[in-house]
Amino acid sequence: MDTKAFKRSLQHSENYHRKGFGHQAEVATQLESEYQSQLIQEIRNSNYTLTRGDVTIYLAQAFGFCWGVERAVAMAYETRTHFPTERIWITNEIIHNPSVNQRMREMDVEFIPVEGSKKDFSVVGSGDVVILPAFGASVQEMQILNDKGCKIVDTTCPWVSKVWNTVEKHKKGEHTSIIHGKYKHEETVATSSFAGKYLIVLNMGEAEYVADYILNGGNREEFLAKFSKACSSGFDPDKDLERVGIANQTTMLKSETEQIGKLFEHTMMKKYGPAELNRHFQSFNTICDATQERQDAMLELVEQKLDLMIVIGGFNSSNTTQLQQIADQRGVVSYHIDSVARLLSGNKIEHRELNGQIAIAENWLPDGKIVVGITSGASTPDKVVEDAIEKIFEFKATAVVA
Repeated sequence: MDTKAFKRSLQHSENYHRKGFGHQAEVATQLESEYQSQLIQEIRNSNYTLTRGDVTIYLAQAFGFCWGVERAVAMAYETRTHFPTERIWITNEIIHNPSVNQRMREMDVEFIPVEGSKKDFSVVGSGDVVILPAFGASVQEMQILNDKGCKIVDTTCPWVSKVWNTVEKHKKGEHTSIIHGKYKHEETVATSSFAGKYLIVLNMGEAEYVADYILNGGNREEFLAKFSKACSSGFDPDKDLERVGIANQTTMLKSETEQIGKLFEHTMMKKYGPAELNRHFQSFNTICDATQERQDAMLELVEQKLDLMIVIGGFNSSNTTQLQQIADQRGVVSYHIDSVARLLSGNKIEHRELNGQIAIAENWLPDGKIVVGITSGASTPDKVVEDAIEKIFEFKATAVVA
């Protein structure tokens, strides 16, 4: 399938919408009342610091809703306003935040049901409105919706679209796309659907395994078993790794994506020589600005003397996980929560560990004066951050009185 031609054709269809519907002012007021926070704005204005009682809060200087997320949510609200009576679907969570997705349900935006591991598009009728989320959707999903005659509202983040353009360039140059990401993540599923040959590596360890195979060969069956769910159909590591290009899921750890790019550049140079490098290796910068800014702000924050760090974001939010990983690597005690409801008491907190397990930690809030670092992922509204901060103040105030 010529994915580039299909995308061009879709974008010229009268059923395709990517720029909103002219209800920006009306929607902006609604979004402000539901998601923004006066307290967070006050903390920003006070050099990202607030002390109340025994608690000092240090807020990261870049956190929360990024431009792409804000745009996607605003377009979803506009869609409901513009199509007040039509049936509206969304192919996935609009963003990785439970409160925002719950709000979609309250607005009668329905989620495509999933049977087993496959989405059931049979529920969508001709003329229905379908929103593509900030992470995008695969070419195959877009084709199904287009063939059904649906009105498609595409909220895909432009940074994600930039990655799709990159893998299209790899395909044109007959390079295999090596994608740094999680093979199950919606964004990577969408990106790989635009690629020709592709291989998805989760981390530096997997990248080093691939690089070693390129230089020294290895057990082909073992390789294919290791990446059975993370490569294109018919992938042949002995042929398809002769020419490679680098791409990434936009929410991965920036430093690791850069290291993986450098690793493959050095690998191809070593195997084919500097003169042949450009024929065997392609790299374009596809690291999202917002992801980078939040990670850089987190790196600054963990240099402060903190008693603990609270990282707020959806448990399935990749960019939030990367923020906690930074705290973990610096030895800062940190807890990843998705809402204030996880702060069970001054003694107990329910949180997501880096291994993905949900756990309850006890005595998480130290006695006496404390300094708490706070950040949030790119899909987290300021209001959710405010609720968590107020709850920490409340727990500490109660502890003092007791």
